[in-house]
Amino acid sequence: MYAAPLARLIEALTKLPTIGPKTAQRLAYHILRMAPQDAQALAQAILEARAQTRYCSICWNLTDIDPCAICSNPQRTATIICVVEDPRDVVAMERTREVKGRYHVLHGAISPLDGVGPDDLKIAELLDRVRRERVEEVIVATNPRAEGEATALYLAKVLKPLGVKVTRIAHGVPVGADLEYADEVTLAKALEGRREI
Repeated sequence: MYAAPLARLIEALTKLPTIGPKTAQRLAYHILRMAPQDAQALAQAILEARAQTRYCSICWNLTDIDPCAICSNPQRTATIICVVEDPRDVVAMERTREVKGRYHVLHGAISPLDGVGPDDLKIAELLDRVRRERVEEVIVATNPRAEGEATALYLAKVLKPLGVKVTRIAHGVPVGADLEYADEVTLAKALEGRREI
């Protein structure tokens, strides 16, 4: 149906998350229409990202230098660690410009149904950091779903005996939303996290 090189490109693109056969086909045809130098630049960027990106030896975020720019930044306080599930979550948290400390990436969440337990995550490394770096507060910023909540509860259980303050990001109604469209769980979380104004 397709020329062999095009078929291989489509097949390779379908291995990307959320890319089905039709989207892969559209992307492949778009790549073929690109200027040769643009296609070469795309291929080179993929190869370089794959070859030069690794995990920070301190926080486990993706980086091209070790330690990463956040961990080596003297403007960041070492007494606060914000724990997230995935490197993409670091990017989301950084967009807020509210985290003055550093990060720790767990690389997942506890999910017994998927066979993911505490030993499969970077929790031991977090505990080592808390002991070594004299951390005062750990902000748990796991996703607000069952796995993220289970992970948050587990982290609180293992961190509190170390004498560190463990906080959880608030959950609830997003800015700009209408209450009538919010589900019961979202509204309950919003009420739990209420604060005085």
